[in-house]
Amino acid sequence: MSDQSQPDYFSLFSLPQHLHIELAALEKSFYAQSRKLHPDRFASRPQAEQDAALTASSQLNDAYRTLRDPIARTEYLLSLEGVQLEEQSRAATDAAKASGTEKKQVAPPDLLEEAFELNMQLEEMRMAKKMGEDDPQTRKDLEAAQQHFTAMLAESQQQLEALWTKWDAAVDAVDPAAKDAAKDAMVALLNRRSYIRNLVRDVNEALE
Repeated sequence: MSDQSQPDYFSLFSLPQHLHIELAALEKSFYAQSRKLHPDRFASRPQAEQDAALTASSQLNDAYRTLRDPIARTEYLLSLEGVQLEEQSRAATDAAKASGTEKKQVAPPDLLEEAFELNMQLEEMRMAKKMGEDDPQTRKDLEAAQQHFTAMLAESQQQLEALWTKWDAAVDAVDPAAKDAAKDAMVALLNRRSYIRNLVRDVNEALE
């Protein structure tokens, strides 16, 4: 969850809580505000003012990095809405890496069969590698899977952008029901996208 005592990232740039944003305007606002907070401007000021400027600059950098990235922007807006993306979120990935544990994966129902088959192929490839061999057929199958799931990732991005349009329209119309529908669909899609991205990563590693 975001810290409600702090202005949200959209407010920092005087933007509505939309998911389609004008990146050029975001960048222009970021650089204008960054110049005002530059340490040189506060060199002769009291320490408290220097510290406050440094904190504001750090928050501005975080906000800019988050809003210019399409997925981070979507995840952040969902967090403002009280949604914590579970196992698939970047935070969960980072936490799993930090603790050296495997991140729990929840397979979308429609991908269960394909994921099972892919995991069998991955295991075959790993076994072949351990034996110092190459399995041409398994490699060919994995290359086909790589293309298939990479295409799915691209498709999910298009689907996400369509949901952004629905979200933005619901915000402008002040339509809570439409906002909730778009929000739920985005959560499901982000979880699906993250799962597919992890499959692609596993295939890429196996093919190296």
